[in-house]
Amino acid sequence: MTEPLRPRVKYVIGPDGSPLTIADLPPPGTQRWVIRRKAEVVAAVRGGLLSLDEACSRYTLTTEEFLGWQASIDRHGLAGLRTTRIQHYRQ
Repeated sequence: MTEPLRPRVKYVIGPDGSPLTIADLPPPGTQRWVIRRKAEVVAAVRGGLLSLDEACSRYTLTTEEFLGWQASIDRHGLAGLRTTRIQHYRQ
């Protein structure tokens, strides 16, 4: 997976509107993925704080899993990341 190199940014605007830095991201090895954490990782990749490869490696995610989070946000907003509502949104 090759992405064009972009200059690394110092922060991005997180899902709640506040600045988000690398230090604010969920710790590597996170097991419990709540909506806020998923949204922070998506915002970090979209804003250039992390590359897709770095995010997948750091959080042991598959590319498909990350892209699924991103698509859920695009289609249904943050509520689309709620695992208890997946069946509702798939219909």
